[in-house]
Amino acid sequence: MIESREIQKILPHRFPFLLVDRIIEFEPGKKAVGLKNVTINEPFFQGHFPDYPVMPGVLIIEAMAQVAGILAFKSGAKGNSVVYFMSIEKAKFRKPVIPGDQLRLELKVIQQRGNVWKCAGEAFVDGNLVSEAELTAMISEGEMKNG
Repeated sequence: MIESREIQKILPHRFPFLLVDRIIEFEPGKKAVGLKNVTINEPFFQGHFPDYPVMPGVLIIEAMAQVAGILAFKSGAKGNSVVYFMSIEKAKFRKPVIPGDQLRLELKVIQQRGNVWKCAGEAFVDGNLVSEAELTAMISEGEMKNG
């Protein structure tokens, strides 16, 4: 299991953009399963359907991408590497995610060439598929730079 403190050492994200609470399964180079507890205190609920709070689909995809980034990084990246999100394909949103839900984010590597990783991601709430997508990311050695 990978807890939030270790996740923060891997990902450059911080509140409110760190969308993975912990990793509960991890198989290097193959798969990772992460959890995101969705609470009414999430800042996006103030503006995204405030009378019927629904987690934005793009943030569900971002949570999947963060799990994929952890999977790629923990599967052999060097300590000062950064994982950059490159593409989204075949994204589908099947059911709304609301406060009180727990997202189970399952990512499986479908292709890895050099420093480019492609993963199939699925997000579940109570065993029901709520979203899916194929995500591609690149591991870049060195520190983050602008331009």
